Amino acid sequence: MYLRMLAVAAAALAGVVCLPVGGGCARAADVADAKASASAPIDNTVCLGCHGNEGFAMPGANGRTRSLHVVGDKFKQSVHGKRLCVECHKDITAIPHDKTGPLKVGCVQCHQDLWEAAKKDNKTREFVRLGVVVEQIDHYMKSIHARPNREDQSRTNATCYNCHDAHYVYPKDSPIRADWRLGIPNACGKCHVKQRDEYLDSVHGRQVMGNGNPAAPICSDCHTTHDVDRPRLDSIKLVITRNCGTCHSASLKSYANTYHGQVSTLGYAYTASCFDCHGSHGIQRVRHPQSTVHRNNRLQTCQKCHQEATPGFITFQPHANTHDYGRYPSMWIASKFMIALLLGVFAFFWTHSALWFYREYRDRREGKSAPHVVTGELPQLPVKHFSRFGPAWRIAHLAFALSVMMLVLTGMAVLYAETGWAKLIVGTLGGPRVAGVLHRTSAAIMLGIFFVHLVYMSIRVVPKWKLSHWFGPTSLVPNWKDLRDMLAMFKWFLGKGPRPAFDRWTYWEKFDYWAVFWGMAIIGGSGMMLVFKEAIASVLPGWVFNIATLVHGEEAILAAVFLFTVHFFNNHFRPDKLPPPDIVMFTGTVALEEFRREHSLEYQRLVETGELARHLVDAPSRPMTAGSRVLGITLIAFGLILLMLVVGGFLGSVSG
Repeated sequence: MYLRMLAVAAAALAGVVCLPVGGGCARAADVADAKASASAPIDNTVCLGCHGNEGFAMPGANGRTRSLHVVGDKFKQSVHGKRLCVECHKDITAIPHDKTGPLKVGCVQCHQDLWEAAKKDNKTREFVRLGVVVEQIDHYMKSIHARPNREDQSRTNATCYNCHDAHYVYPKDSPIRADWRLGIPNACGKCHVKQRDEYLDSVHGRQVMGNGNPAAPICSDCHTTHDVDRPRLDSIKLVITRNCGTCHSASLKSYANTYHGQVSTLGYAYTASCFDCHGSHGIQRVRHPQSTVHRNNRLQTCQKCHQEATPGFITFQPHANTHDYGRYPSMWIASKFMIALLLGVFAFFWTHSALWFYREYRDRREGKSAPHVVTGELPQLPVKHFSRFGPAWRIAHLAFALSVMMLVLTGMAVLYAETGWAKLIVGTLGGPRVAGVLHRTSAAIMLGIFFVHLVYMSIRVVPKWKLSHWFGPTSLVPNWKDLRDMLAMFKWFLGKGPRPAFDRWTYWEKFDYWAVFWGMAIIGGSGMMLVFKEAIASVLPGWVFNIATLVHGEEAILAAVFLFTVHFFNNHFRPDKLPPPDIVMFTGTVALEEFRREHSLEYQRLVETGELARHLVDAPSRPMTAGSRVLGITLIAFGLILLMLVVGGFLGSVSG
């Protein structure tokens, strides 16, 4: 106290006024000037006369000493440095000022008033950053920080100056801002003590707090700044997952290619996210013994969601990609094989379809496809049809077509989860879980039809065949004639020879038939592996799921695009089939003249053996024909819509 009295006396002799204990000193002339012009704004030098003294402090509301020291030079470098102190501390109108009442500072109202003034004066372009701040305020007002505190509803959970030191707010990207950024974990840690302690020992915390690395992640990089809310909310989980990709962009991209990531991209948070596997505040490098994804801890981490997970899960590679042969050779090889397969199939059959369309269009334009006799003036006799497919085949074809279309719809919506149409479709269906049930149900129908067909062929057909039947004219087994027909067809396309004559099955019909076997093996097999993953991982390594996921999606693209382009063209969009649809798979019959033209060898054989009459039936009724056409057009339209969605998703993924 004695020393304090000496300081006050010395200050008085020097023309300085000292405030009571806990206060500071200001030049007497400054104080006198402030009193003399109470109506004029108080200059910052007057305020810094006291607050600029290091150690300047006062007792706070909680009885603890509260520092009131402001470093003048640092304040001048801040975004507020050009403003008067009293522009924020509006209740201070004189020096010395009252220290007993509440000193209120309204960050929100101040910034909003300034922005309204800027808009009124048409100066929003000069104050763009101010507009950003006002937008951030709007976000803050909806955050958990702006809500009343549970323990004390008279205050919010956190306000502006709990995170920002208003005297030292620096422009974005300025060098001095790094100091403030490095202090964020401590600012958050005032309330979130446990989380701060975990963070300090994490790979992120050691970089920030130990090495002073301003580029390393801090709290707001993951939790956002002004949109902070409870991490258990789905919307916040999705935001945090996306924020991980700010630093780990390659890992986020590879994660997005997994089922976990695809569901997350669709906007649902029930699958594993980055922090579910790697941890959150205490995250460590993968090789760290305490890391949750360290090889010794990985199975236990997987079992948090997959309770029945087996050791094979450990070798699943959630961030595998198709371009790094050194790290993921199996993925690289599988990817290149599937690309070659897609390119080969589409190059051949699209060329085949284009040449076919050109040749038939040219023939039709030249009148070569027109009937040789004008039939319009002849008496209309009952038209006979040739029966090609019985009821069982037609029902199976319809069920197969519907199940495949549902598989394409639900599967591609997940494969191209980043597209707007995928989110719309999955949301309309009721979410990924419902879409998954529909997908697996459709797969069961498709596989069931295929299995029944195999059983039927094995029991009823194959035992009755002799060796000559296997490669005979009525067999679906490819033979040398199919190769000769294909070569002859290309000669016809180019005008180098006549169109070949076909028997019961053309070479493209045989391809369609056997392609299903390939599809069932690849799509069905990989799908079963992904459904029964616990059983598979008990006998096979986890990286087979990476291969299964890749080929399942790529083969699905091949099947969908082939069906809705090549298959549709062969059966519905050839010039001699127009207008679509061809309804033989719905009625089971085809006009005798068309049958004679399309399958002339079988027609000739049946005529020679006298068996043709046995296959002839009356034409379908008008209601049957009309209903078949409506059904056919509906399925074709739906298929073409699916084709556009798949192509759009594929092009978007390639360009993206």
